[in-house]
Amino acid sequence: MRTLRSAVRAGLVVILGVTMSAVATTAPASADPVTPQVVGGTPAAQGEFPWVVRLSMGCGGSLYTPTLILTAAHCVGATGNNTSITVTQGAVDLQDPNRVTRQSNYVLRAPGYNGNGKDWALIRISQPINGVPLLKLATDTSLHNGNFQVMGWGAASEGGAQQRYLLKAQVPFITDTQCASAGSSYSSLIFDEEICAGNWSSGGVDTCQGDSGGPMTKRNAANEWIQIGIVSWGIGCARPQNPGVYTEVRYFASAICSAAATIGGCQGTPGGPTVSNPGNQNSTVGTAVTLNNSASGGTPPYTWSATGLPPGLSISSSTGTVSGTPTTAGTYNTTITATGGGSGSASFTWTVGTTGGCGAVTNGTDVSIPDNTTVYSNITISGCSGNASATSTIAVNIVHTYQGDLVVDLIAPDGSVYNLHNRTGGSADNIVATYTRNLSSEVRNGLWRLRVRDAASIDTGYINSWTLTL
Repeated sequence: MRTLRSAVRAGLVVILGVTMSAVATTAPASADPVTPQVVGGTPAAQGEFPWVVRLSMGCGGSLYTPTLILTAAHCVGATGNNTSITVTQGAVDLQDPNRVTRQSNYVLRAPGYNGNGKDWALIRISQPINGVPLLKLATDTSLHNGNFQVMGWGAASEGGAQQRYLLKAQVPFITDTQCASAGSSYSSLIFDEEICAGNWSSGGVDTCQGDSGGPMTKRNAANEWIQIGIVSWGIGCARPQNPGVYTEVRYFASAICSAAATIGGCQGTPGGPTVSNPGNQNSTVGTAVTLNNSASGGTPPYTWSATGLPPGLSISSSTGTVSGTPTTAGTYNTTITATGGGSGSASFTWTVGTTGGCGAVTNGTDVSIPDNTTVYSNITISGCSGNASATSTIAVNIVHTYQGDLVVDLIAPDGSVYNLHNRTGGSADNIVATYTRNLSSEVRNGLWRLRVRDAASIDTGYINSWTLTL
């Protein structure tokens, strides 16, 4: 059967009505430059592939920009808002306490995807992953030869279990013509949109279920890692004359860039400038701000643009300076782009809160939640007379891989404690909820604290943001 290499749909998935009885036909053998090894290969070293990520639905992906993950279309649902996907980065061990986790807020699936070709998608995350190299996309076929590097947390054998540790392997390039000769299932290969790799005559090395969406890569002449493919489908795993099929990235590079520009920013085009990331910004409604941006490389002078700026702010197209007075509280996913001989972007989060106001107040600064530890995030209210409302609300956004570990409380200025969440939810990811509490006995002015206690071992996370409306 033609199977997508994802665990998201209960292991191997049948599509296009192809049945298990399809058997690969005999085709001319070619020399295999890679020694056969178990599916998934050998353990990857910590930091060896910093741009690879694991997705909570059982797929892989790569860091396209600090706020966008490139993965396979068959790993995600329809285009639209989506807060259900947890992204794990920065650790080969999925249980490493130092791993970085982020939560999705939007999914963009390749326009026109119907299960046959166009197998790519972008996932936008709620907070950027800064300081990590991005994985550049191939834009031509110059690297379509020799061996490719693949990696993932998928099964190490056909039908096997997902892996806790990242594994890597090398797979040889296989021409479209040879790949299409590998039985009836492969005859549907789309030459421009798909690329094949694997040990043709002996099998033994391949991506497998749970590796879908992960990158197939190769170093270029400048020793940079370049993404050649996206793990898509195959017949079983590591069978002779049944190679892995990958989305051909260079064919879709322009379409991916155009799509990314609508939800946060394109990675940039070859020869373009590198934009310095200013880091997450915090501002206050009614207080004027100025943010100077810079870039290097490409062909100056640059033309500057921005998406996702807080209302009231604008960017100078000639200098890249963002200025103005924020008018609306909230958290904004902002991307600054410089164009000159190509383009380059930097993405970050801009949080706008209120001080001295009496409406909704947000603290959008991340607070790490280590194992078996209590942490706090604070909001100070001033200039508001009287008591809080009997229908005050506390909107909480906590990224964590096990809800059942957490106890979440609101602490009023006088020390009174209002419980919001007490170790319910079991193994579900994250807490994104709004709680209503009667705070009419509390004065509004003073220091309000969100207290989060991790009461069990292994899983960790962070306070993403919280909003208090009194």
